[in-house]
Amino acid sequence: QVQLVESGGGLVQAGDSRRLSCVVSGDTFSSYGMGWFRQAPGKEREFVSGISWTGRKTDYADSMKGRFTISRDNTKNTVYLQMTALKPEDTAVYYCAAKLGYYGDYAAGYNYWGQGTQVTVSS
Repeated sequence: QVQLVESGGGLVQAGDSRRLSCVVSGDTFSSYGMGWFRQAPGKEREFVSGISWTGRKTDYADSMKGRFTISRDNTKNTVYLQMTALKPEDTAVYYCAAKLGYYGDYAAGYNYWGQGTQVTVSS
């Protein structure tokens, strides 16, 4: 069984930076494409970023391009989301997810999910 645990969320001010981490355990980390999703109150779960199992391919939602950076360190079984220039509209629960195969932007395609970490951005 694959377990994903996110950390790094909290209360930040607009314009600040924050790095989220997702530690994967229970199986081979490098076997999975990884993604970050977020869900704000009253809104649908939204794709944030994805990364291939090798870390060589990445993708971002349009609203995150230029501000967020996804990366992974397979030696540490960890995927990261570096967030910069945070805006109040970035406030959401951020989820890490693992997919059997190539990463994608469709939440239903992911097989394992973390519990989420809350990011709150104040103006």
